[in-house]
Amino acid sequence: MRRRTAWVVFIVAVIATSVLVYPYVGLDIDDSRLDVRDSLHYYVLVGHIWTAAVALVLGSLQFMPKVRARRRVHRALGRAYLLAGVLPSAMATIPVALWSGRLITQIGLTTAAVLWLITGGLAYRAARGRDFGSHHDWMMRNYALTFLAVTARVLVPLLLLVQVPFRGAEAMGELANSMIPIGQTLGWVVNLIVVETVIRRRRAGHAGPFGTPAGRS
Repeated sequence: MRRRTAWVVFIVAVIATSVLVYPYVGLDIDDSRLDVRDSLHYYVLVGHIWTAAVALVLGSLQFMPKVRARRRVHRALGRAYLLAGVLPSAMATIPVALWSGRLITQIGLTTAAVLWLITGGLAYRAARGRDFGSHHDWMMRNYALTFLAVTARVLVPLLLLVQVPFRGAEAMGELANSMIPIGQTLGWVVNLIVVETVIRRRRAGHAGPFGTPAGRS
């Protein structure tokens, strides 16, 4: 990732994190943006949000060339990203999704959480095996799932705007809640498609004339 692009991702991640965690700083259940049924639901949701924020920011740092050039820093941040961000947030996502009572949310977010854990595990295994090319690809896929927190918040307003000509602006408030599960699911699907396209194009660019990686026989 180029330095300018990496900085844009980092800035977007910081802004999104601020918006994401602000309602939960005071740990007041009445300030929750999502409906919660009891204190257990609320605190699991808070744990999910705060650890997702950790993953969102630390993950964005990992794509900066200067950070990646410093192996010890890159390794330490990577472990913190997975152990303090992805792992606890993904584990908390599953009960939060199941408690939502919405089928699309239950299926979409649970699937995203499982893929989040799998891609994180594969990225770690590739790094341990010193297969840094595969490690980079799996980390891109993993961060695509992390970036769901941003993409969903962009897609939901877009989905609502598309319906204004057909439903009228007055109906947008009622439709907003029904669009959130769709935006959440589309968010990680779109992110993975974009990242997979980037990965495949990069591989094609490094392939030799017979489809094998350049420099190999």
